[in-house]
Amino acid sequence: MTTKIHFRLCCVSIAVSAAISGQAIAAEATNVNTSYDLPGVSQTDFGGVGLLQMPTARMARSGEFSASYRDNEEYRRYAVSLQLIDWLETTIRYTDVRTRPYSPYTSFSGDQTYKDKAFDLKARLWQESYWLPQVSVGMRDIAGTGLFDSEYLAANKRVGPFDFTLGMGWGNMAESGNIKNPACSFADGFCQRTTNNETGQFEVGNFFHGPAALYGGVEYQTPWNPLRLKLEYDGNDYSHETAGVIKQKSPFNVGFVYRATELLDTTLSYQRGNTLMWGFTLRTNFNDLRPSHLNVERPAYAPEPVTDISKVNWQTVAHELDDKAGYQKANIHVADQQVTVVAEQTKYRDKTEADLRASTILANHLPATIKEYQIINKKRNLPISAARTDADAFRQQRAGLPLGQPDSVTYKSIEMPTEPDYGNRLLQNKPERWSFSAEPTLTQSIGGAESFYMYQIGAKGSADLAITDHWSMGGTANLNIINNYDKFNYKNPPPDGAALPRVRTWIRDYVTSSDLLLTNLQLTHLNNPAQNWYSQAYAGYLEMMYAGAGSEVLYRPYGRDWAIGVDANYVKQRDWNDIMQLADYDVVTGHLTGYWQLPLVNKVLAKVSVGQYLAGDKGVTLDLSHQFDSGIIAGTYVTKTNVSASDYGEGSFTKGFYITIPLDLMLVHPTKQSATVSWVPLTRDGGQMLGKRYSLYKLTDN
Repeated sequence: MTTKIHFRLCCVSIAVSAAISGQAIAAEATNVNTSYDLPGVSQTDFGGVGLLQMPTARMARSGEFSASYRDNEEYRRYAVSLQLIDWLETTIRYTDVRTRPYSPYTSFSGDQTYKDKAFDLKARLWQESYWLPQVSVGMRDIAGTGLFDSEYLAANKRVGPFDFTLGMGWGNMAESGNIKNPACSFADGFCQRTTNNETGQFEVGNFFHGPAALYGGVEYQTPWNPLRLKLEYDGNDYSHETAGVIKQKSPFNVGFVYRATELLDTTLSYQRGNTLMWGFTLRTNFNDLRPSHLNVERPAYAPEPVTDISKVNWQTVAHELDDKAGYQKANIHVADQQVTVVAEQTKYRDKTEADLRASTILANHLPATIKEYQIINKKRNLPISAARTDADAFRQQRAGLPLGQPDSVTYKSIEMPTEPDYGNRLLQNKPERWSFSAEPTLTQSIGGAESFYMYQIGAKGSADLAITDHWSMGGTANLNIINNYDKFNYKNPPPDGAALPRVRTWIRDYVTSSDLLLTNLQLTHLNNPAQNWYSQAYAGYLEMMYAGAGSEVLYRPYGRDWAIGVDANYVKQRDWNDIMQLADYDVVTGHLTGYWQLPLVNKVLAKVSVGQYLAGDKGVTLDLSHQFDSGIIAGTYVTKTNVSASDYGEGSFTKGFYITIPLDLMLVHPTKQSATVSWVPLTRDGGQMLGKRYSLYKLTDN
């Protein structure tokens, strides 16, 4: 009966896909493509590029993001894969084991089925050439319970429309043991593989140990571009599966992938000689996305016949700099033949775009006697960047150069002087003392025993009062709209409570205490005390759970790919029963943090923090993030402290993933705002940092 239901679901899935792309199908059916244009790679049932159950050596294009769902009688799999860089693939996966309860205690987890989380990596060793295949090495479920942990080495060679795969696997994907593990020839220990029953552990001692198996297959790109066929020889005989006894009638799996649209793949396969597997994949590419405001017309180059700078309407210039270039409340200065604009950029993430617009506006209104434009970008009165434009070269460039003459270099970034002298002030705009903002919020936790997905959807409102150039008072309030954190039931922390105080696991009590929470209210002092040095001091309600005082100092040398900062804070826990009161727990927390833009990998930032966390535990946090061409940032972090796995509880250490999305990719107008979506597998107390309102590194980032 279950098989019939799944078969009907598969048919519905394929029918929906066909309906979505009906017009495209009709067009292509009348003009069959016989050149075998490759529509790109596809995802396996586990997530990650490959055949069906087995991975291949192939990689997606850098920046490709895929969200997949696969369903059969024993498992549901939810996977997210990201081609972080062209040679490195990352995958996060949850497997819903449909035949097994989450725990024997239904009063705790109800009727929820067991969820296994996993993290996979695949790295390309070398690319395909005329004679050599592409080769990659990978690992599945590298830090978890080990239910599906595997390692593999795969090679691929393409011949016309056929892409052949040959691989060797270890662990779960090699339960058939159809060959002897080659590593056993080096040491007998490689012949054995231990079973890990603890979550969150890196079982390095298991890598490439235990049973080994050869697997292989072929993918055929049909003359009709949307359709691909797959045939694979499975290295797993399903003799040791978490779902229980699974019978395999055949090691051969066969299926197809149909690309319904550029964003959607659907797949149907017949596996093990007795099982249907169906699913779909949603895809996009983070490098290809572009802000919708790029269609907003730039200011046209139309210089006015002005011969004397005293005749310039500076109020009009300031208004256009704000409206058309995003430089808000500009102060304008002149010194000899240079005009300097000092303002905060509030609209355009792309500095070149902002400076092009600003220079065009200046060129339109200023006389030809001005030979240089200088644009100083400040944020909360901290100098962020400075650039100079050769006015004559810019005018020639905008007017059109003679044929054969190369474009002049018109922009030059400069280092901000400690005490700049911009000359005579022609226009001074008073900064806005009050500023307000409102945005939706999402707080979430995935993979908990009580509920697979816990969330809070709300709205956040912020207000800031600029008291002086360096002092400000600001606050944030969260309005709860809907949440299910009442299901969070963490009532049995590790036995040694003194070793690990509950600094974050009161989350249910905070979130459900009131529908309107004052999460932040603080007095802040921001300063630039010396060249390349930045500082802040703050006091008040610092975040939803903690109040106190602290300070941060950052040294960020101009034009360098590194920076170093230190922060120190004394905080007390806020009372979840009355958020305006303080509880008994207090702690000193702070970190020494180094930032490094990695030289060998473009746009990858490594951040290492060493110090003391909210629970009093001491350790180190490594945060790696990659910025794609669209401005989307994907990152992961891991924290290891001096707290033992038994004291920490399930998960053993702190880890998480996040994606920061610039909002101008979704809005029709330019904005520098962004939204962050994070994934934290479990809410635990070890390795927890203070959630400061401002980070000097982010604040000074250009």
